[in-house]
Amino acid sequence: MTLKHILPSKLGFGAAPLGNMFRDIPEAEALATVEAAWNDGIRYYDNAPFYGAGLAEIRMGEALADKPREDYVISTKVGRVILDEIEDISVRDLGEKGDVFKYGRPNKIVNDYSEDATLRSIEDSLKRLKTDHIEIAWVHDVAQDFYGDEWLAIFESARKGAFKALDRLRDEGVIKAWGLGVNRVEPIELLLALQEPRPDGFLLAGRYTLLDHDRALQRVMPMVAERGLGIVVGGPYSSGALVGGPNSEYAPATPAILDKVARIRAIADRHGVSMKAAGLQFALAYPAVAAVIPGASKPGRIVEDSAALAEQIPTDFWYEIRQTGLVNPEAPLPALE
Repeated sequence: MTLKHILPSKLGFGAAPLGNMFRDIPEAEALATVEAAWNDGIRYYDNAPFYGAGLAEIRMGEALADKPREDYVISTKVGRVILDEIEDISVRDLGEKGDVFKYGRPNKIVNDYSEDATLRSIEDSLKRLKTDHIEIAWVHDVAQDFYGDEWLAIFESARKGAFKALDRLRDEGVIKAWGLGVNRVEPIELLLALQEPRPDGFLLAGRYTLLDHDRALQRVMPMVAERGLGIVVGGPYSSGALVGGPNSEYAPATPAILDKVARIRAIADRHGVSMKAAGLQFALAYPAVAAVIPGASKPGRIVEDSAALAEQIPTDFWYEIRQTGLVNPEAPLPALE
């Protein structure tokens, strides 16, 4: 079963903000955001134990507790086990993500990609999410941005542990699909080069966006498409930089990024196009993309995302974006293919 068959729609909900990403989000606001997503018809929710050390899962479980379970799809992640033990958040080593979840729970986070930890992680997630099953499991962050020079050793431990465990769970029907949930293309390339195991797709965050897609187009996107697998695009707004935010890649946006945003915005303004619409519709134009999951921490953002998906973008906008070299010539664009 492909990701496109599993996922109910092209717009999903990325739950990282529910883990108090960047700020201390009030409980009522977090729950209202999930409720707004539900009311807007969103039925795919992506989560992870890492988001606020279990906080995002707990909040989402609470918010969806009264919804019919058969009506929505959940993906969450493995590779990190959340303990009851409390730790000093200031000394956590989170790779490039630094202080992203400093407002989350202080529970100790243990990186472990073994088979036992994978099974435990799923079991713990089910409790936090208040459900008896998940549809998709992503192996989280087996990449350079978290593990630096150690990433290949981490990938190898996941190959021997999590990958095999998830392959089995999928074949047994416990989950419907699995793959990697990463912010880099190299782990996906590495996994696709193996004979075994057999992933169903990938969650690729920040690497197939209007601002950053060249590397993904070289190998990953074509490889995924050739094999009939699917991609879920995370971070379609490049951590907010595309839509006027100060951050890109979880850090202050560089002058080069800000300049590119300004050039795209000038064209968008001329054609009456919103930047959110451009970002979402660009990502979804690639045939292998099954869904896009912008994160939201306020109810109002949900309405904006849905409107952006439905917005009619003039063909001339895409033509000008391509003619000015602001997108890779290999990138499929809506209405131009």
